[in-house]
Amino acid sequence: MARAAAVTSTTPRPGNRDSTPDSVTNRSGAVLSRLQLLVTRKLDGLLQGDYAGLLPGPGSEAGESREYRPGDDVRRMDWPVTARTTTLHVRRTVADRELETWLAVDLSASLDFGTGRWLKRDVVIAAAAAVTHLTVRGGNRIGAVVGSGGDLPARKRGRAAPAPAAPGRLVRLPARSGRREAQGMLRAIAATEIRPGRGDLGALIDMLNRPPRRRGVAVIISDFLAPPAQWTRPLRKLRVRHDVLAIEVVDPRELELPDVGVLPVVDPETGELHEVQTADPSLRHRYAAAAAAQRAEISAALRAAGAGHLRLRTDRDWLLDMVRFVAAQRHARTRGTTR
Repeated sequence: MARAAAVTSTTPRPGNRDSTPDSVTNRSGAVLSRLQLLVTRKLDGLLQGDYAGLLPGPGSEAGESREYRPGDDVRRMDWPVTARTTTLHVRRTVADRELETWLAVDLSASLDFGTGRWLKRDVVIAAAAAVTHLTVRGGNRIGAVVGSGGDLPARKRGRAAPAPAAPGRLVRLPARSGRREAQGMLRAIAATEIRPGRGDLGALIDMLNRPPRRRGVAVIISDFLAPPAQWTRPLRKLRVRHDVLAIEVVDPRELELPDVGVLPVVDPETGELHEVQTADPSLRHRYAAAAAAQRAEISAALRAAGAGHLRLRTDRDWLLDMVRFVAAQRHARTRGTTR
């Protein structure tokens, strides 16, 4: 029940009346133009500078000093600091290597929905733009794989429900360095048409595992409404080799139903139509409980896979939430923790 209502809506919303490909492309282009200034103002400088190398072994650039511990390499002894403090210190080194980041962008039919300030699709594109801005500098390479829904099959005469939808479509955008190439990648993501039918989040994530790449960063942007059994295994496989961040996009109507009487809803991934009596308080309570259990299951699956988890909502300032997350991650690293 939580999934069916989560991916459906007939509530009119400004900017969501026209769903033609041209209108979607124009709206996405407008979102990208606004994002460039917003992201630069709030995120610029948060993750700039040196970063710890992702490959094993010490780096070549000198870093900060710390007190000597038994087992440290004496060749890295920092004698000037040792002389000033009369305590043995060693010099840390920072690995200065090119970072390769890959985005897995889910644009299945369930993302073409929103009752807050943004559509879920807009937040997905915004998150991709923010991650791109944070990683594209310094010669870093960034690429993406984009997944969308397949075509809905035609209903056969005498059948009450449609046949299973065609598999989703997957597109790979090669990793390149440079701001111009990154902007081209974002425009290609924004221009992707959201098609009816069910997508395959597991196959989308598994595209980042093939072909095998050197250690880097993988960012999955989705609402994660697909059953966790579909995507947990490829996610764990991805985490073995890469640092993984999962960005979950949520709409408030996916967490609770408003009291608006009889609400006709249609699932864009299956084409099924339902009428929901939202005036029933017990129904709204069961829906909220099922939605909370669903989100808890998603969080537990991501945590078990070892992925970082950032939740963005369509009714909140997604950029502020991202700034807070980045600041918390940076603070955690300075305290010696990974999450």
